[in-house]
Amino acid sequence: MKLARFFAVLFTAGLALLPILLLTVYSFAQSWFWPSLVPGRWSARSWAYVLSDDSGVFAAAGSSLAIAAAVSMLAVVVALPAARAVAWYDFPGKRLLLFLLLLPVLAPPLAAAMGVHSVFLRTRLVETIPGVILVHLIPAVPYAILMLSGSFSRLDPDLEAQARTLGASRFAVTRFVTLPAIAPGLAVAAAFAFLISWSQYQLTILIGGVRVLTLPVVLVSFQRGGNEAITAALSLVFLIPTLAVFVAVSRYLRYET
Repeated sequence: MKLARFFAVLFTAGLALLPILLLTVYSFAQSWFWPSLVPGRWSARSWAYVLSDDSGVFAAAGSSLAIAAAVSMLAVVVALPAARAVAWYDFPGKRLLLFLLLLPVLAPPLAAAMGVHSVFLRTRLVETIPGVILVHLIPAVPYAILMLSGSFSRLDPDLEAQARTLGASRFAVTRFVTLPAIAPGLAVAAAFAFLISWSQYQLTILIGGVRVLTLPVVLVSFQRGGNEAITAALSLVFLIPTLAVFVAVSRYLRYET
């Protein structure tokens, strides 16, 4: 049994690491043609360009990090009361409300974004960072609600009532009772919202246009340009925050699964 589990873990890790290994090889390959199993010529020119100021990668990565961090915080703030209501209260139209809250997950986010595009044009949010943040919230908030509603469903509401009975203020109840109890769900919800925003390309292009350059936008532009070495190097840079977020919240995943 232990041997089977070991091979299962090894197989899963191999599937996860193989694409990263191939990207690493591609990023250092100056020429690699079929049927050669390894590149014929090696070069670090792609990394030299990606890490230079001329590539614009650092500026795009900074924009992506700032936007994703803002989306993560706002998604959690917006999702908290909705998740609390869905988990704890029964009221007429609850299923309809839940369906409407999760509609952006069920429908393509691009369809919802097209619906708000005209509104963003009138309010001059197109080609602005606040506009991109708001449109990223469309797919991020439903996932945050799903994660947090699960955490609230495992929290007994009587704990808050007991704290208030003992004289705790509303702020103290939230600070010392509610938030610590749902901390794993908060971490996972914030991580999901961050990763959803970090990986957005279509919504960013639709609302941000050419003025809001994020890392996915730069990555896709190089991929369409046909430079495989630079695309591979950028893909590895793109993966770094994703892996960092996963490692940071991995200890909380067992509470939410």
